[in-house]
Amino acid sequence: MLDVLNLALPFFGLILIGFVAGKLRQIPDTGLAWMSWFIIYAALPALFYRLLAKTPFDQFAQPRFIVATTLATFSAFCLAFAIGYAMRRGHVAEATIAGLAGSFGNIGYMGPGLALSTLGPDAAAPVALINCFDTLLLFSLTPLLMAVAGARKSLGAAIREAAWRIMTHPFLLATGLGALSAALHLELPVALDRLLQFLQNAAAPCALFTLGVVVALRPLARMPWEVPFLATVKLAFHPAMVLLLMSLLGPFTAAWTSTAVLMAALPPALNVFILAQHYDSWVAQASGSVLFGTLISVVTLTAVLWMVQTQSLPVQVIH
Repeated sequence: MLDVLNLALPFFGLILIGFVAGKLRQIPDTGLAWMSWFIIYAALPALFYRLLAKTPFDQFAQPRFIVATTLATFSAFCLAFAIGYAMRRGHVAEATIAGLAGSFGNIGYMGPGLALSTLGPDAAAPVALINCFDTLLLFSLTPLLMAVAGARKSLGAAIREAAWRIMTHPFLLATGLGALSAALHLELPVALDRLLQFLQNAAAPCALFTLGVVVALRPLARMPWEVPFLATVKLAFHPAMVLLLMSLLGPFTAAWTSTAVLMAALPPALNVFILAQHYDSWVAQASGSVLFGTLISVVTLTAVLWMVQTQSLPVQVIH
């Protein structure tokens, strides 16, 4: 158990340091703009590129894994959307953000560092595939449902927005370049590879600290009734659904199954709040969902880490 705490506490500790710093020092929100840009457009893409470029290309040909993890995320989104739709009396825009709160995990800021620290290089390919296809799914669903809700854009504009977001997303671009480098066995010049390694090493600490600061600066409304239900969907239903579908569509190795469950058990991503703010819908509640989910995940995610570390997480739940 001590090994699990030694693994988990530094991650949550960085979030806590950022949260305390955000509460104690009233630095304007705009002060985070350059840090966010560095994380999203430099540090994390470098991490994804290096992970994939150094992974054998044949590991990416995993259609059953892609179907299992993406379908699990879609199932979590649908359930969370239904909860939001019922509790928000048919308000599609707010239900869409609720759907994201129940399915869009912190697969960018927390996922890669935590999975690689726990499972080593074997986690690289599944982490990249989950990042790629979960992002494709949720960045497609959100603008389309917002268009249906009449939130600022027509359906055609929403499709164009979704396509543009997907084609220009730095994580997806880095994933594609990394996979191409793996296929071509491309070796970067030493100086460039070291530069990317510096950026990769900065990704997790900068991202987690920034997450804590941003959550601290967000306005918190009275906790809406649906937030605990959405947290249950994200932190319990989502990883359970991943495990079930991995069993149905498997078999997979223990490393791939553990990585998928660990990624699904992550708390709601900061992008939930960013998208809520972008569409001006359920903004304060989205902030509360991120904070509440992150706090509860200290217990739930640590439990998943313990099962992974002790090899008590079942690879197959259906025989």
